[in-house]
Amino acid sequence: MSMASATSRSAAVRPMTAEERKVIVASSAGTVFEWYDFYLAGSLAANINKTFFSGVNETAGFIFVLLGFAAGFAVRPFGALFFGRLGDLIGRKYTFLVTMIVMGISTFVVGMLPSYASIGMAAPVGFIACRLLQGLALGGEYGGAATYVAEHAPPGRRGYYTSWIQTTATVGLFVSLIVILTLRLSMTPQAFDDWGWRVPFLVSIVLLAVSIWIRLQLNESPAFQKMKAEGTASKAPLSEAFGRWENAKIALIALFGGTAGQAVVWYTGQFYALFFLTQTMKVDGTTANIMIALSLLIGTPFFVFFGWLSDKVGRKWIILLGCLIAAITYFPLFGKIATTVNPGLMAAHDNVKVTVAADPATCGNVFDPVNVRVFTQPCDIARRGLAANAIKYDLVAAPAGSPIKVTIGGADVPVEKDFAAKALAAAQVAGYPKAGDPTILKAQSIGAALSDSRALTLIGLLFILVIYVTMVYGPIAALLVELFPTRIRYSGMSLPYHIGNGWFGGFLPPTAFAIVAATGDIFAGLWYPIIVALMTFVIGLIFMPETKDRDIYASDAR
Repeated sequence: MSMASATSRSAAVRPMTAEERKVIVASSAGTVFEWYDFYLAGSLAANINKTFFSGVNETAGFIFVLLGFAAGFAVRPFGALFFGRLGDLIGRKYTFLVTMIVMGISTFVVGMLPSYASIGMAAPVGFIACRLLQGLALGGEYGGAATYVAEHAPPGRRGYYTSWIQTTATVGLFVSLIVILTLRLSMTPQAFDDWGWRVPFLVSIVLLAVSIWIRLQLNESPAFQKMKAEGTASKAPLSEAFGRWENAKIALIALFGGTAGQAVVWYTGQFYALFFLTQTMKVDGTTANIMIALSLLIGTPFFVFFGWLSDKVGRKWIILLGCLIAAITYFPLFGKIATTVNPGLMAAHDNVKVTVAADPATCGNVFDPVNVRVFTQPCDIARRGLAANAIKYDLVAAPAGSPIKVTIGGADVPVEKDFAAKALAAAQVAGYPKAGDPTILKAQSIGAALSDSRALTLIGLLFILVIYVTMVYGPIAALLVELFPTRIRYSGMSLPYHIGNGWFGGFLPPTAFAIVAATGDIFAGLWYPIIVALMTFVIGLIFMPETKDRDIYASDAR
């Protein structure tokens, strides 16, 4: 056995030091705080719309809110570039201190921002500006935290150490929901709508102060200090990371052979599952959130488990296996979810014939990621209206120039104003379940969920989806850190991570809905994560190296 191997193995079995524990706690706590901030805007969209967009009509107001939310995803790769460069130039510790301050202050400003009634259009502009800053900050935070923890971890334990960072998005979502629920229960609905919704944003300034204090106690990472001492730091990390083919190809492999598949599996298991339950299966929001929350609560420890396991068997195979199993089983899993929560809807899909007969030339692209498009073609209006009501239909090609004809259960439904509502009414007459149908799963408390056999079945199915999430997400931070040399590590790993998660993952729900609307099949949207996950499996299988035994402290001199 070589001396390096012996050192690696002895380091791998030693207990975690107090300093390493502090590094993990501080990095994870700060990242939880940032995710908490990020999720607030989505959870409180209705209140934000009423406060900042009251001068425009309701539809336009929600469009602005969604634009702000989408901006938080779209700009994350740019935050990765900006802050990644800083992290490779001035250090990990100070850069993710900056990202946390930017996130915290922009969140606090949302809580203080005057209403539309007070300052007019400056209110929605100010809100969207804050969301852009949050997206930029989050783009720099993750890479810094993951790199910092990994560079403190001993050889043989990087997967386990960085897996704690991987739990933070889920924990941040939990914290935001708990704070909001506590406030709703402790005040009247009127008080919450008037001012209570601002409290979660305002208390972030206290969390910011605590997080800054914790992180100021930390030292710079050993790998970065070693690099600076040796004088091997990069003077132009972005050019070196993405302008040189030997490094750029690693970033491409990391994206298409790693983070793209990881992202769609993660978003399918946590976010699309919720969208599918509420929007497609018509399960009420309280029941759906309880089901998702319980599955996440049970599944969250597996982030750490698979991070630990990746130190034993390797990162690559756990991530790729998660992508492959997810792709193979999504259709049967979501099919079982559908029959469990709304059997009446699934029966209606089999028994009620719905057709859309239209000239193919009049049927366009129905992709609308942030709800800003105005659809005028009757074919597009009909398809989106039917999809929004989870009505399965067959698209029939009509002769050129023919007017559209929508038939539901033998009755013609004209495509005119309020088509979606009229289509739903016709479908319910033909046999589709109505709102409040007793066959739709309903559990308004944790106790009710745990005493209902159908609810337990659903929790089990959602738990399987979460296991896939933990397989692909638990080891990904360690893999990305180990792919890049210290001199460009922050920049190199941050961009593929945030393109994967911000773009491939962040736009999964609207992409899936567009596929459903275009095909008439409520399960067709699953083809998007399936294809991306299979792409990642194939590319990762061929091109992705195994990295668990790499020495990330080796000299970066070229």
